[in-house]
Amino acid sequence: MAERDLLIASVRLIDPASGLDQPGALLVRDGRIAALGSEVTAPEGAEILTAPAGAVLCPGLVDMRAALGEPGAEYRETIASAAEAAAAGGITTLAALPDTSPAIDDPALVRLLRARGEETGSLTILPYGAVTRGCRGESLAELGLLAEAGAVAFTDGARTVGPARLMRTALAYAAGFGMRIVQHPEEPSLAAGGAATSGALATRLGLPGIPAAAEAIQVARDIRLAALTGGAVHFAHVSTAEALGLIRRAKAEGLAVTCDTAPPYFDLNETAIGAFRTYAKLSPPLRAEADRQAVAAALADGTVDAVASDHQPRDADDKRLPFAQAAPGGAGLATLLAVTLAQVHGNGLKLTAALALLTCRPAALLGIAAGRLAPGAPADLCLFQPERAWRVEAGALPGKARNTPFDGRALEGVVLGTWKAGRRVFAPGERAVR
Repeated sequence: MAERDLLIASVRLIDPASGLDQPGALLVRDGRIAALGSEVTAPEGAEILTAPAGAVLCPGLVDMRAALGEPGAEYRETIASAAEAAAAGGITTLAALPDTSPAIDDPALVRLLRARGEETGSLTILPYGAVTRGCRGESLAELGLLAEAGAVAFTDGARTVGPARLMRTALAYAAGFGMRIVQHPEEPSLAAGGAATSGALATRLGLPGIPAAAEAIQVARDIRLAALTGGAVHFAHVSTAEALGLIRRAKAEGLAVTCDTAPPYFDLNETAIGAFRTYAKLSPPLRAEADRQAVAAALADGTVDAVASDHQPRDADDKRLPFAQAAPGGAGLATLLAVTLAQVHGNGLKLTAALALLTCRPAALLGIAAGRLAPGAPADLCLFQPERAWRVEAGALPGKARNTPFDGRALEGVVLGTWKAGRRVFAPGERAVR
């Protein structure tokens, strides 16, 4: 039996892809958007959901960078627990990193991850294919077969593709399939053994440092290789002013260079590590305040193409270690929207621009039909109250991973509902529906 039509009424509709920003209603029929606008009314027999005052309805968020834990590290996160956290954060599409165990360097694993996403009923999982076999940086994976199986791009996840000849070949091969290489921009020999950004704070705490220039050095090399090959390179979680300047110039020259960043790099600076606070140990490490400000500015000026959660689940044993030995990474699915909205509330970023960084712009980078409100499009939706306040509590976050660098942070922006293909998969106080 067909599901009833659903009308979400009295809501602020925002579709960054088309520039729509107006009060109205949206009608869902058979899992797709049937109509939206100020004149839409409920047909006979429809379910009507009247949104709270001030609520915004936007496309379901598209998270272009997240680690899932599964396969191989289910003790940190499973696909099911990640899907629960994603639904609570308004995320309906997620690109999964391949540096798992085993690595996603086999077409069968790409197909399996896509299928496992469908099984959740709440989350589309788009696997990245590994650039190199086992993500070890030694020899190329079968990029053509991975693309044919449904990989959306190629990356070695949190590992840099180090050898220049290998990166050159990867860029050239990926270009042949119309795809991009996603790079972790950190020169490996400079980053080896480091735990925090080099500087006065790391010295005072006695922590081995990673020079901020390690990011720009890697970015400069790979921009040059992109120019040499005609390939497309995307830099993940960019965190420094110098690297952003290089990317800005490469874009002005017409090179196929794009980048994303993650909420910690525009909301926190290196002082968040405090007295060896391992939840704030990330890769790349948190930076100086000047870099944080540069990343925030790059959100507004268009240099940054997307904001990704950079979700890296860890368990207690990964973090309850001396800072230098603790595993880097932070949980980010449930906080992605609210921390990005902090730039709207406190830094002058336009709400439509912020939502574009979370919806249509990452969808365009991934080459997928998602992240927009339009008649006929799948009804992947996020309903939220942008002004409603809450406080992050690591132990109270949905999902399995609790290692948030934002523990204790006061935020504004609460997800009230998430729909996947017209089916409600999250409501406050309820577990995600699967």
